[in-house]
Amino acid sequence: MMATITLPVPDELYMRMEHFSWVKWSEVARNSIRKREIFEKYLRSGELSDEDAEFCDKTDWHPADELPLREDYVQRLEDLKKETPLKVRDVSDIFE
Repeated sequence: MMATITLPVPDELYMRMEHFSWVKWSEVARNSIRKREIFEKYLRSGELSDEDAEFCDKTDWHPADELPLREDYVQRLEDLKKETPLKVRDVSDIFE
């Protein structure tokens, strides 16, 4: 047996959802709940079970996608933006 839930949504959102009649909204909700569950477990353990990893592969999603970027990585990206780009005239220039 499977439980049923009813979610209220604003009329405006409901009208927008109707434009996507081919979307199985119950599946979207189930996947979102599952992602949240996997994310919470991943935060606690840093690992994925085989079953969770299979779900992530199927949905092209990973809980690490939800984590904020590390500050040192953001700073490195900012620093790289300030550097002068390489002048490449030929493919061989890349390997010099």
